[in-house]
Amino acid sequence: MQSGTILRLTPTLAAQCARLALAGVRREWPHSFQHLAHGPVDVQAPLALHPAFYGCYDWHSAVHGHWTLARLRRLFPRLAENREIRAALDENLTAENLAAELAYFHAPGRAAFERPYGWAWLLGLAGELREAKGADSRRWARAVRPLEEFVAESFCGWLPRQQFPVRSGVHSSTAFALSLALDYARAVKHWTLEKTIVARSRDYYGDDAAAPAAWEPGGEDFLSPALAEADLMRRVLTRAEFAAWWRRFLTELPANLLSPADPGDRRDPKFVHLDGLALSRAWALRGIAATLPARALGRATLLSAAECHAKAGLARVVSGDYIGEHWLASFAVYLLS
Repeated sequence: MQSGTILRLTPTLAAQCARLALAGVRREWPHSFQHLAHGPVDVQAPLALHPAFYGCYDWHSAVHGHWTLARLRRLFPRLAENREIRAALDENLTAENLAAELAYFHAPGRAAFERPYGWAWLLGLAGELREAKGADSRRWARAVRPLEEFVAESFCGWLPRQQFPVRSGVHSSTAFALSLALDYARAVKHWTLEKTIVARSRDYYGDDAAAPAAWEPGGEDFLSPALAEADLMRRVLTRAEFAAWWRRFLTELPANLLSPADPGDRRDPKFVHLDGLALSRAWALRGIAATLPARALGRATLLSAAECHAKAGLARVVSGDYIGEHWLASFAVYLLS
């Protein structure tokens, strides 16, 4: 993103991320559809289908693009881009637009739309708007609230029905979505959602051992299956429980898990996921290390790997190609804030 070491969210970096998000949240095309059409009448443009979250190439990226803008506006109230951020959020996060988004979920066959990745980021956006101060944020939060409540309830209904976790490094990952949703549940005191996530996480992952981390990464991963799971379990277990679980879970730290992967062709929408993997590995490695005892074996290695991944990932956020730039700024802001 810039030359040199960048391991904190500076105003300069915040402005750069804001500009990337602003360039996406109002950009309708190109668009990657995840859309169930029942007939010709359902074949419509992104703006018609999703008046709030039509931009950023796909729905979930539009959601976390709005999260990025809301968070940067809260953390950097003097940011020069805040006037444009306010205008974009005012334009997209209206009660009418969000009602249309909720109606989309209620249409036949669409209850699982964007489950679980988009769901989790929607809760992240709602939580961010709740945390911010001011009349604007309160207005946007009220507009999002009906969809927020629907998604939170949907999580509570879905998790008891899903028998097995999805252990992937892409959008279907159960662990990553539960991490975001659990942070939201605790922040807004949604105790039913918290209880459901904690119980299912223990069921899904509590007995895991000897994770095949040497097989990572997959060719289109933007999450590490092993580290995303551990990043969830550090939230679910007590520190003592997690230390014992971690020793069983990863009996060794393979070199490929500790070194950033180069995607090669960053113009490819799948290959560029590996740039996001560097950022998500960095936040997972940091969180795991922070939860382990100070003198735990391998903790220093985790911290060193986290810094290495953070430097590599932050250097790749700006590539000049929309296929990566429409979403990588969100991962950079999440890592550093």
